[in-house]
Amino acid sequence: MMRLPTYFVVIIAALFFAIFVLNETVNAQALANERPNILWIYVDDMSDWLGCNGDSLAQTPNIDRLASSGILFKNAFMPSPVCSTTRSALITGTMQTTLGLHQHRTMIKQPLPEDVMTIPELFREAGYITFNEAKDDYNFSRPREKMYSPEFERPGFKSHLPASDLTWLAQLRDQRFFGQIQLAGGKLGGETGSKFPSPSRVLEEDVTVPPQYPDNQVFRNAIARHYEQIAYTDEQVGTIIEALKKYELWESTIVLFFTDHGSPLPRSKQFLYEEGTKVPLIVRIPERFALASSQPAVRMDLVSGIDISTTTLALAGIGIPKFMEGHDLFSSSQLPRQFVISARDRCGIAVDRIRSVRTDRFRYIANELNDRPLYQSQYRDRFSTIVNLRTLFESGEITPLQASYHEAANRPAEELYDVIADPDQIHDLAADPDYRTILETHRSFLRDWRESSEDQGLIPESRASLQLVYDHARGRCPAPEFDIFRKEDSHSTRD
Repeated sequence: MMRLPTYFVVIIAALFFAIFVLNETVNAQALANERPNILWIYVDDMSDWLGCNGDSLAQTPNIDRLASSGILFKNAFMPSPVCSTTRSALITGTMQTTLGLHQHRTMIKQPLPEDVMTIPELFREAGYITFNEAKDDYNFSRPREKMYSPEFERPGFKSHLPASDLTWLAQLRDQRFFGQIQLAGGKLGGETGSKFPSPSRVLEEDVTVPPQYPDNQVFRNAIARHYEQIAYTDEQVGTIIEALKKYELWESTIVLFFTDHGSPLPRSKQFLYEEGTKVPLIVRIPERFALASSQPAVRMDLVSGIDISTTTLALAGIGIPKFMEGHDLFSSSQLPRQFVISARDRCGIAVDRIRSVRTDRFRYIANELNDRPLYQSQYRDRFSTIVNLRTLFESGEITPLQASYHEAANRPAEELYDVIADPDQIHDLAADPDYRTILETHRSFLRDWRESSEDQGLIPESRASLQLVYDHARGRCPAPEFDIFRKEDSHSTRD
């Protein structure tokens, strides 16, 4: 067999390498020229009760189809169970506790640190049009003209897409964009009445009332009402998808569908149980972007809401800044999360500090101000469910578990739940000696995270900020942090 001269082999190898490099350069250039549009469909106050998540009562055909054509993440958890803190975290890709954005709502809004940029600002730097239709609710001051493109003819600051007219999307045909469309979700129809303004597609007698709530008409209606809110949201999602197709944006747009936290039910919104922090998350990537074909249809790995932020940047080929704490969900070099942290601090007049660690099987909760009940007095006192709970508590007509949320004496410093065996989290394992090692492991996860992230929730809120809360609430602030202002009011009255 004839052997080629060594120099000839070297020349051929060099040619093949040059062709390979040229192809890689051409491919990279093609990707750069065809970077995707990205749209967040961002929903308020809505739990993950979806057909694609196995909920047989949910009427969500449009969201289910979105999931079937994309990637469904079944273990996504938000960094906070309330709007402003979660939204502040996601728009910066950083835990709200790291940047001091953890109080809902921050009364003295400071600018972000100089080295921190928001997601839309980073997209604008990369040449994208950015828009938000329409809620933001951030706990920092930032000129919106820096975040959102003034040249984009927005339809006006219409909260929660009240109409189905999406003709304004037509102007995006020849633009590369990052946008957000906000939907009302669990805020649809209001949260205070005992009846949904239109009949629910899910009957009250068909719902299941979990044991943390009394099984009565008020709670059956509230749960049925949330199913109707979800069904209406599904219709809005269908309208958005049809508009993207009509204006020839569907095949060039990556769509991320998610919610900011769970439903308005009493132990859901504002609290760190599964029902408060677990959210739906779907990422639909058009086939023209090769990543779509290499991903499993359903993923069970742990996801933090701030991973949505960093993944969004990565999908557009934008570098992730060092200050961001989220992970790129599609990076082959990114190790799966061991745990997800969620945090709750002051919510309106209810001063609290709760931290949670969610691992693949367990949820650990640290109640760090357990001198007060879980259900503190606040703006939700007018909700029909809260009114009903307080009435039943005062008359002694609820179970010990349900009553414990109203009693400071029965609020534990630590809680631990097996979320697989006990999905409603009603059997606290924190005091069970068989789970001591698991408890200590989760406790150490929280301690290490606090140290590495410098959790600013450990710093008391400033007197000036608390004074603004107190003044805004006209003195109706029962938390002990407001005692100093009550004393001052008392002195001034006597004087």
